[in-house]
Amino acid sequence: MDGVLFDSMPHHANSWHMIMEERGLHLSKEEAYLHEGRTGSGTINIICQRQYGRNATEKEIQEIYKAKTEAFNKLPEAEKMDGAWEVLNKVKRDGLFSMVVTGSGQATLLNRLNDNFPNIFKPELMVTAFDVKIGKPHPEPYLMALNKGNLMANEAIVVENAPLGVQAASAAGIFTVAVNTGPLEDKVLLDAGANILFPSMQAFCNAWEELLKELRATKPNS
Repeated sequence: MDGVLFDSMPHHANSWHMIMEERGLHLSKEEAYLHEGRTGSGTINIICQRQYGRNATEKEIQEIYKAKTEAFNKLPEAEKMDGAWEVLNKVKRDGLFSMVVTGSGQATLLNRLNDNFPNIFKPELMVTAFDVKIGKPHPEPYLMALNKGNLMANEAIVVENAPLGVQAASAAGIFTVAVNTGPLEDKVLLDAGANILFPSMQAFCNAWEELLKELRATKPNS
């Protein structure tokens, strides 16, 4: 969702950086992109382990994530990613259905999905921070999505912009498209296991027909 459907990652990075610094914890805006897709508690624990040699307490996690959410909600609404709406409609036109697999628990963004992408997503076909126990880069979120969608791994395509998400999808055995919509080098996403990379969602949208044709030629039953 973040960085694929919405151009929301700059807001997340700014919010994480500001709230962590206020508490004496150090998480740069650049590093925030490397943690994208991880659950909030997972990110907080990594920083606490690095600085204090321990996991955060449940109280600390709740307070930090609440403050981060409030900071995020004060920022302007993230715009739809260019090309996202168009490619989602192409996916639907071509007989596939779309699911959301996100580490986010931001209710404001989750609630905007139907407003911005009407008749595309169904609540029962979404995996969010409220569902997962382990989270990306573990394959659990995508394995959960396959289960919810009643799909085999070779019947799905993942579109990811974050290295942790790419790792998770690759570990789940799913063909993974990386869209580099952030500041990371292409190599970071390719090294994480992406099968193919596009520089933007619009570029992915433009290439959709040819990519689907090639995938169906190699997987005739998908």
